[in-house]
Amino acid sequence: MPLIDLNKIPTQAPKDLDKDEARKLTKQRAERIADLHQKLVAEGKHSVLIVLQGMDASGKDGAMRNVFGECAPFGLRAVGWKKPTDLEFAHDFLWRIHKEAPAKGEMVIFNRSHYEDVLVQRVHGWIDEERVDRRFESINAFEKLLAYDNNTLILKFYLHLSKDEQEQQLLERVNESDKFYKHNDGDWEEREHWDKYRAAYNEVINRSEIPWHIVGVDQRWYRDYQMTEIIVNAMEGLNMEWPALETERTW
Repeated sequence: MPLIDLNKIPTQAPKDLDKDEARKLTKQRAERIADLHQKLVAEGKHSVLIVLQGMDASGKDGAMRNVFGECAPFGLRAVGWKKPTDLEFAHDFLWRIHKEAPAKGEMVIFNRSHYEDVLVQRVHGWIDEERVDRRFESINAFEKLLAYDNNTLILKFYLHLSKDEQEQQLLERVNESDKFYKHNDGDWEEREHWDKYRAAYNEVINRSEIPWHIVGVDQRWYRDYQMTEIIVNAMEGLNMEWPALETERTW
């Protein structure tokens, strides 16, 4: 299989895709995801792990709202990954991740994930390449454990953002009052490492055994359109069934 080059993949919607029609389909699919999620909870045989990764301001929070907003809260969790605590640093890098993996009958959304440990730490040179290689092996083994031993559907989304659009999104965080809470000076500092992050993400995508879905996010409606289509198709592929009625009562 040829290697993926993110620099050659567009971050915007095709010109012939109608925005209004795409939004209509997105709404229908979001409702279908809610139905499938309810069946997932009821059947209790599978779990779903959604992984959202991308540059700062790539729209992870918005994706969670728009794609999963129709789902009932029971059986749905979102986990945001930040800098490890001292306790987490004292364990292996997957210790904190594994505890949050979905149980059967549950959907869990990772806002960032275990891939931070082969992205941020690598870009800043906090771990050497030998450890990077070992961590890739561990990540692949971990994901296969979830997928093949616990019936976990893993859907990994790389939110593919252009550098120009990132700048616009970061500027909105200092110019629009309802986005002030998202502002972090560190995001501008990390932007200085754009090329290193792009190279690191490129390798993450190419070295993963469970594939990534690359989603163009310069237009947020297009992000939602792509994600809902992928999730619906994947969850329908689980062929879930509603449980049969179990009762010993005679009516």
